[in-house]
Amino acid sequence: MGAAALDEPLRRVVGDKTAKALAKALDLHTVGELLRHYPRRYAERGDLTDLSSLHEGEHVTVLAEVVKVKGRRMKERRGYVVEATITDGRGELTLTFFNQPWREKELLPGRRGLFAGKVSRFKRRRQLAHPDFRLLDGGGDDLSRAVEYASEIIPIYPASKEMESWSIATAVRVVLDTLGPMEDPLPEEVRRRYGLVGLRDALEGIHRPRSHEEARAAKKRLKVDEAFVLQTALAQRRLAARASPAKPRARREGGLLDEFDARLPFSLTEGQRSVGELVADELADEHPMNRLLQGEVGAGKTVVALRAMLQAVDAGGQAGLLAPTEVLAQQHHRSITELLGPLAQAGQLGGAEQATRVALLTGSQGAAARREALLDAASGAAGIVVGTHALLEEHVQFADLGLVVIDEQHRFGVEQRDALREKADGGRPHILVMTATPIPRTVAMTVFGDLEVSTLTELPRGRSPIATHVVPAGEKPHYLARAWERVREEVAAGRQAYVVCPRIGEGEEEEFVEVMDPDLTAEEVARRRPPLAVLDVASMLADGPLRDLRTAVLYGRLHPDDKDAVMRRFAAGEIDVLVATTVIEVGVDVPNATVMVIMDADRFGVSQLHQLRGRVGRGTEPGLALLVTDAEGPNPARERLDAVASTTDGFVLSRLDLEQRREGDVLGEAQSGRRSSLKLLALLRDDDLIKAAREDATQVAEADPELAEHPALAAAMRDLLGQDRAEYLEKA
Repeated sequence: MGAAALDEPLRRVVGDKTAKALAKALDLHTVGELLRHYPRRYAERGDLTDLSSLHEGEHVTVLAEVVKVKGRRMKERRGYVVEATITDGRGELTLTFFNQPWREKELLPGRRGLFAGKVSRFKRRRQLAHPDFRLLDGGGDDLSRAVEYASEIIPIYPASKEMESWSIATAVRVVLDTLGPMEDPLPEEVRRRYGLVGLRDALEGIHRPRSHEEARAAKKRLKVDEAFVLQTALAQRRLAARASPAKPRARREGGLLDEFDARLPFSLTEGQRSVGELVADELADEHPMNRLLQGEVGAGKTVVALRAMLQAVDAGGQAGLLAPTEVLAQQHHRSITELLGPLAQAGQLGGAEQATRVALLTGSQGAAARREALLDAASGAAGIVVGTHALLEEHVQFADLGLVVIDEQHRFGVEQRDALREKADGGRPHILVMTATPIPRTVAMTVFGDLEVSTLTELPRGRSPIATHVVPAGEKPHYLARAWERVREEVAAGRQAYVVCPRIGEGEEEEFVEVMDPDLTAEEVARRRPPLAVLDVASMLADGPLRDLRTAVLYGRLHPDDKDAVMRRFAAGEIDVLVATTVIEVGVDVPNATVMVIMDADRFGVSQLHQLRGRVGRGTEPGLALLVTDAEGPNPARERLDAVASTTDGFVLSRLDLEQRREGDVLGEAQSGRRSSLKLLALLRDDDLIKAAREDATQVAEADPELAEHPALAAAMRDLLGQDRAEYLEKA
């Protein structure tokens, strides 16, 4: 066989049997995909694995020494069991083999080896049942295979039951030995500036390093590859956007925007004014605006977006506002209509002389309302169209879509953003995306690297502080009783409350996906009670601690009319306590609501808790958030809650949230629908590297937009990101 290339199918290099196993176990199909399946860590012959770091349910490969071995006949049923004890010099782990008596002769005390299997517990002892293993000394066939495989530094790969670490290493070795010459995707001047080894040396150095220094140099090089290739794709996207035509939507004197500003009952913050001026200038440009507006909960992003929408309407266009949920879409429609007043009543009695309409389009609204909204959008009668994913459907048409506003951008993918773009005639619409989830700089440069970023840091005048406390209901039940007393006190003072629960409780598929604590074992997770449910908690409160208060429930699967009716009654003060799921997480604005009790708070993520508590303290009275948990401290779940209680700085919490998540969650399905291309790059730790790669990649893309002079870089972009994902990122 000839020399292998990175896009070569694995079956041509390692054979059908191994290729099928790699595809089934690890979803690896080409030489390049296997070579980017990097070692998780390295072991050395003299360094044994820390057995105390193992978690139940985890599939592990450990380097350890056999201490003792014994065989016995089972009492309960026929058969023979061999139990070997291995150690790292401190802790111990049991290896259990059923009906394999020859293991007694193989696993002699003093022998060292690699042992792989799933960690479980039996009679309070951790064990690997029927583990696979390779001995590293002591003679025999295992020795010859292991010594051939294992160098002084042993790579330990992310593995599975079907494909153990040493089998992956063997396949990698075969691929490296047959790998042909390759062009380096990184420009030579970039390699020199960073002091990087070549690509071939990096692949050798990370998979079979002769020293830890060589492994570190390889990892540095491959990190730069990931950062540079991704930033090149994003730079291409930015350039394509800047080169695309868009209708200028310049501000018109004496128009709706001027009327709106004159009617505003409050003053804009300095941040709202400066960002507003920037957005106004970009809307007037003949190339499309692509801007991300981020800010804390309640920072006034909606007013900035509404002023931009009015500028687009004044210029003869329309604006579409895309929201992730019906509750949020209805809330936006209601708040925009109320803010505009007569300016939203075109053609109606009491409407202003110059006015427009605000249409609402959702998936489950009635046929008559839907027809009217579709007609208003298609005819141009509605200058502003608010909707959910229903706006993306093919039959939804606009007369002249000039501006697209996307709220809570992290809930939409690249494809959905592009689907709405395609509804504009004669060029691309201007794009303004908003998020109340603060984004660390490196995430903004990576996940939203095709967008320019603006941040609102100050809260509007009149917003009140929010105090947050953890309520350890499991350890101190009287604390929970006091929480319900606080709710009663707020209601007695004329104010309102939220109670948030993780699920509905109808026995159907739930709206809530629990945050899985990585420090919990599979058995511990299985032993946990189901999350508390809205319907159960509402009933308990109505019959118990809040029995004489006016309570109501709200969750996503209620009929849209019922949801809207509940929110209107709550906003009007006709409901004292709203028991809800996370459907109220964003967009709900009831200034009179001052207290929120979040049940099973440890089942939510950090950013979600921060978003939820932003629903209180929206008026002149201070807000109070009570995080109820049965989790007993100290443990990671309680640490998360304590962190949320200790600060209201969303940027501090967003870093904590990111630190607790895999990098793939940041760049994976949420943005592209494809698995992440990041294997080594850490978005927080590699801040400086990402920033430098962005600058260098932008220079390369500006000088060579089609990468005609950098064919290896173009190929690496397709290979690393995947062809489909590269097309999404490059889409103009």
